[in-house]
Amino acid sequence: MSNTKIKRTEISQYGEFGLIDHLTKNFDLRQPSSLKGVGDDAAVLSYNQKKTLATTDLLLEGIHFDLIYTPLRHLGYKAAIVNFSDIYAMNGTPTQLLVSLGVSKRFGVEDLEDFYSGIRLACDEYNVDLVGGDTSASLTGLTISITCLGIVDPERVVYRNGAKANDLICVSGDLGAAYMGLQLLEREKHVFQQASGIQPDFAGKEYLLERQLKPEARKDIVELLQNKDILPTSMIDVSDGLSSELIHLCKQSQCGCRIYEENIPIDYQTALQAEEMHMNLTTTALNGGEDYELLFTVPLSFHEQVKDIEGIRIIGHMCDASLGMRLISRDGNELDLKAQGWNAFEDSSSNA
Repeated sequence: MSNTKIKRTEISQYGEFGLIDHLTKNFDLRQPSSLKGVGDDAAVLSYNQKKTLATTDLLLEGIHFDLIYTPLRHLGYKAAIVNFSDIYAMNGTPTQLLVSLGVSKRFGVEDLEDFYSGIRLACDEYNVDLVGGDTSASLTGLTISITCLGIVDPERVVYRNGAKANDLICVSGDLGAAYMGLQLLEREKHVFQQASGIQPDFAGKEYLLERQLKPEARKDIVELLQNKDILPTSMIDVSDGLSSELIHLCKQSQCGCRIYEENIPIDYQTALQAEEMHMNLTTTALNGGEDYELLFTVPLSFHEQVKDIEGIRIIGHMCDASLGMRLISRDGNELDLKAQGWNAFEDSSSNA
């Protein structure tokens, strides 16, 4: 191993405002709605006749991410993407981002440059402007607070409460891969800590790692539905697990549902990793979370338009609320859906 010392610039050399200027100097404004970005007391935005969307996420080191296996550049990218995903789940377009950080003394300026390079890559990929934020000293590690703003035409905004009985339940992409990527990273972390010098073995697992460390927001699905003139009746992104998100749609739409185990989309690498780890594949897909796919409903009349769209799978249908929320297994049994995904306030010992 090389003994070369990595350059580390103390944050105190810049000061709060100098640091913000340094980290954001390469962010250009590209949205017509961004009139004034970083550098004043507040950003100035103008949306004309569009509806404004706003979402925010708080990410805490040790709770939402582990820097032992999460590169700061990937963390910056993911922190932005999960907010973009919320805007797309409203059938909108993300336009501006505000980033606030609580940073402990173990981080140098170069570390924050890595983090912001991930933010900048996400902004470039999704055409979003960084327009503000804040920094503060922290005694407990890294804290990330991100707010994303977006726009949507008033007649095209999609809520969680618009589904009706007989609507088709659809999901984009595949499910469970991000969770299996997390399990793989945790396993290799444990091996590394127990036996110093053993390097992680990730050969053939690249897709799982990418789904966990560098997810994407489904901008393409929103655009595809719009191009085909399909307006979902309800929509949500899959951040806490398919089961949890479907329960949200059902409760807010006052419906029940039936989804079919055989229709849940699962990638081959996910299936292999679940088998290797002796985990139930369906449980993983239902409850894993962090897939950031879009779960949505459309009227039954759209069946022919939706069924052959690449990247979208019809997994079931909504029904009367009195019929409950059920999974139909491959052998025809009906099982109650339960919200077993991520719960930020649940004791970790009871999540095992």
